[in-house]
Amino acid sequence: MDLAAVVAAFATVFVAELPDKTMLATIVLSARFRRPRAVWIGAATALTTQMAIAAAAGQLLSLLPSRVVSAVVAVLFASGAVVLWRSADDDAEGVTATAGPDLAVDWWRVSVTVFGVVFLAEWGDLTQLATASLASQRHAVSVFVGAAVAMLSVAAIGVIAGRALLRVLPEHLLRRIAAGIFTALAIVAAINAIRG
Repeated sequence: MDLAAVVAAFATVFVAELPDKTMLATIVLSARFRRPRAVWIGAATALTTQMAIAAAAGQLLSLLPSRVVSAVVAVLFASGAVVLWRSADDDAEGVTATAGPDLAVDWWRVSVTVFGVVFLAEWGDLTQLATASLASQRHAVSVFVGAAVAMLSVAAIGVIAGRALLRVLPEHLLRRIAAGIFTALAIVAAINAIRG
């Protein structure tokens, strides 16, 4: 294990990911589902998988066409914005989702949903490309460990922030704000897709 590679990967990924869309998505999903552990496990699994792919593939990921990746991310965030906006209307009218008798099914559904959203949102992201680049120059397993720990830390911060937001803002307002954030992220991704 190359400790310098672990530290370099952690520092690079943690700093780049803190203000990133994935952290915002984790905050929103945590507030939306109100199942912090399920959200963290879904996000952590997705992010760890992405870092494993990045470390294993090295520079191959940098060959993906950035326009296609940006266009897919734009569509995903735009779709997420519509869903969040519409679900805020349901909450404002007093229609809320209730947990069924089998909480394990709901827990797994939340984790799988979060995994899908975060995995797709992170695809081709700067931190994934940075991890691939570091892995092509240093010990790949060490880079993976540092990057994965950074991502797990950011996901934990996002889950904690999502829970804290629910104490301050009503859920329907938080969903409106989240829809606005997702819309902005969709616009940025669409612009990146157009610019290439």
